Amino acid sequence: MRRSNRKKGGGTDRQNVWRSYSDMMSGLLLLFVLIMAVCLMQAQKNYDEKLKEQAKQIQTQSALDASQSQVSEQADQLALQKEKLDDQAQELSDLQTRLNDQASQLTQQESELEDAQSALAQREADLETSQAQIDSQAAQLAERDKALAASQALLDEQTTLMAEQQEKIDKIIGVKADLIAALNDEFQKNQIQVQIDSETGAIVLESNVLFDFNESVLLEEGTQILSQVLPVYCDVLLSDEYIDYVAEIIIDGYTDTQGDYISNLELSQNRAFAVAEYLVSISSMNMSPESVSTLLEKLTANGRSMSNPVLDANGNVDMDASRRVEVKFRLKDEEMIAQLQEMIEESGI
Repeated sequence: MRRSNRKKGGGTDRQNVWRSYSDMMSGLLLLFVLIMAVCLMQAQKNYDEKLKEQAKQIQTQSALDASQSQVSEQADQLALQKEKLDDQAQELSDLQTRLNDQASQLTQQESELEDAQSALAQREADLETSQAQIDSQAAQLAERDKALAASQALLDEQTTLMAEQQEKIDKIIGVKADLIAALNDEFQKNQIQVQIDSETGAIVLESNVLFDFNESVLLEEGTQILSQVLPVYCDVLLSDEYIDYVAEIIIDGYTDTQGDYISNLELSQNRAFAVAEYLVSISSMNMSPESVSTLLEKLTANGRSMSNPVLDANGNVDMDASRRVEVKFRLKDEEMIAQLQEMIEESGI
């Protein structure tokens, strides 16, 4: 806007210069006209005087000739002055033409200046619009930063929670690994050959050793095996070192895939129940009353029917291996820990 004002001021100064110049030339023209009038008046006066002198000196021819000669000279001077005035008038005409041309140029420049000022005003308006957009975007960015900060705080909180849960997971996993190791050590001390799953801590008892085919009554050979395996297994689980971590002692019965599901479900349930019943019957002889009470609180028996069959190397169902009883345990909050572990793995934390 300052630049515009300067430009406007410059235009006004130029107009004032040209007006002053025009006034000066008009004054000069007026001066010349006055001079011409004065000269004419003077000539008239001289002429009148000459006439008077001619009247006075009419008697003498010599005075009349002298007066006539003087008038002729003055006429010549007037003609010369008139010629000069004509030249000056032509010069004034040329000057006026130049003034008109300059005025036209000045008008064009003023028009261009107005256009430039209009363009500048439009640019300023565009700049204000752009600034408003920038301010709006800055406000949106601030809101996004605020939301991002809130999200980051929530993420930090979740990360802390995940870290705490991971610590619990690590503790549970550590307890489980220690418990499985303790089971292996205890069976080795008692010289009992039992295969313990290194991940779950489960032991698998073949139904062919425990029961006759399609029966749920324990064989004598089966009771001998159970009398050796179950007390050792439960003693470790119910020991002071691990009892607070154990949520459940589970006995699951499985059948092969022959027959229908319901019949196999009943058979697997009866076999799991038979093993659980035998464990309870011998627990009073091998455990303290407190341990027996704890065992009864944590012991469950389930029939799994033909689910989870055992496959051989070729991917076919191994019928003999599928008929089994599994004894295993579940640590407290193990399912929740497993879900949290999946969440941690999926989130990549």
